Amino acid sequence: MGSRRIWVAGGALVALAAVVGGGVQYSRTERARLAVEQGMGPAPELPAPAPRLLPTVNIANPIGWGKGEHPTPAPGLDVAAFASGLDHPRWLYVLPNGDVLVAQSNSPGTDIQTFKNRIASFVMGAVGAGEPSPNRIMLLRDEKGQGRATLQTVLLDHLYSPFGMALVGNDLYVANANAIVKFPYHPGDTHITAEPVKVADLPAGYNHHWTKNILASPDGRFLYVTVGSNSNVAEHGMAVEEGRARIDRLDLKTGKLETYATGLRNPNGMGWEPKTGALWVAVNERDEIGSDLVPDYMTSVQEGGFYGWPYSYYGQHVDVRVSPPRPDLVATALVPDYALGPHTASLGLTFTDTARLLPEAMRQGVMVGQHGSWNRRPKSGYRVIYIPFNAGKPDGAAQEVLTGFLTPDQEHVHGRPVGVAIDQNGALLVADDVGNTIWRVTEAP
Repeated sequence: MGSRRIWVAGGALVALAAVVGGGVQYSRTERARLAVEQGMGPAPELPAPAPRLLPTVNIANPIGWGKGEHPTPAPGLDVAAFASGLDHPRWLYVLPNGDVLVAQSNSPGTDIQTFKNRIASFVMGAVGAGEPSPNRIMLLRDEKGQGRATLQTVLLDHLYSPFGMALVGNDLYVANANAIVKFPYHPGDTHITAEPVKVADLPAGYNHHWTKNILASPDGRFLYVTVGSNSNVAEHGMAVEEGRARIDRLDLKTGKLETYATGLRNPNGMGWEPKTGALWVAVNERDEIGSDLVPDYMTSVQEGGFYGWPYSYYGQHVDVRVSPPRPDLVATALVPDYALGPHTASLGLTFTDTARLLPEAMRQGVMVGQHGSWNRRPKSGYRVIYIPFNAGKPDGAAQEVLTGFLTPDQEHVHGRPVGVAIDQNGALLVADDVGNTIWRVTEAP
C-alpha cells in the first residue's frame, strides 16, 4: 500500500505538469548543493533560490519498527521504548506527578480543495500522515519506576486534532485545532469525563498547518499559543492568513487573546530558557525554492517582533513569490537566533536543565525533534538533535542524539520524531508518530 501511495502521488505530479504546460519536468534532478550542516547554526549559508514550477518531492515510505528494532542512540546514550502500540502520538506533556500525557492526533483535513492540495494529501498519506485523527489524549504512567509505562489509559477523548497541553492550577488546557478548551484535573486522574469548557477560539477552517501548541507562563497568568500559516507563502491570499503565522498570548484572567509575535510561518515547540527566562520557539520555514532553502530555525521571541513570513525569510531575504510585496515589513524582519537545517521539519523543543539522567554535557541546552523533509534531495531531519547553550544563547554545533529513523538507503522510514520532553526523573522522551512509540533516552551505564 505504501509504495502504491507514492506512485499515485508521483502520477498526480506528472498530471499537474501536463496541465500547467509543456516543457515542465517533475523535479527529480534538483538536489542540495550544500550539506545540511551548512544550513545550521547562527549564520547559515543561504544560496540563491532555485524555484521549480513543480517542487522537489522526496518522500520515504513508512515501514514501522520490527521486533527488537529501535532508533540509534549517540555514543554514551541508551534508548528504550517507554510506551508502544500507540496511535499517531504527536505531542508530549509531563504532569507534576510524573504522568505523561500524549496527544494522539492528526490533521482534521482541509476545506480548500485545489489540485495542489490533493497532491499534498497524497504525499502526506505516503509518509504516514494521512490517517484519520485519533482525537484523544493518552495518559502513560510508570507505576514501577522502571522507565516503562505500565499503565496506558485514555484521559480525554472526542477532541478535535489536539496538540498542545498545559496544566495551570487545577485546569488542564488543551489546544484543539480550532480552540483552546479546559477540563478540571485532579492529581492522579486517569480519565476525565467532564465536558470541555471553551476558553478561546483559534483560526481553523482550511488548516494547512493545523497544530496549535500552548505554553503557560511561569506565573500561570498567560498561555502562549502557536498558530501556523494556512499556506506555504500566502498563495491563497492574505485574507485566509488572518490571525495566523504567529504566537499569541492569552490572559487567563481576562480571556483576552492578543498578538505576541508575527511572521512565524509554522511555530511549534516552545520553552522557557532557564537562565534568562526568554521564550524560545522552533519554527518550520517555507518550501519550494530548492533543497537548500529555507532553513528551519529556533529563536528567542521578542514581544511585538516580526520574523518575515511570508514576505522575507531569515531576516530580510525577500521572497519574490509573494505579491504584493511589503518592503516596509521586510525592513523590520528579525533574524532568527539559530538555523536548524533546510526542510528538517523541526517541531519538538525542550530545554534540558532538568535532564538528570542524560550526560552532564547535555544538560545545558535544548533538544529538538526533527520530523523530516519531503521537499529536499537528499532527505534531511528524521532525527533528534541537541544544541548546547551558554549564557542563555546557543553555543556550538548541533549534536545528534537519536538517528536511525531512516533506512540507510533513505527510501523507507521506521518512524518520525515529533514532540520531545524531559520526564520527572530526568530522561528524554521522544514521540514517534509513525513508529507509534514513545522512546526514552538516558545516559548509558
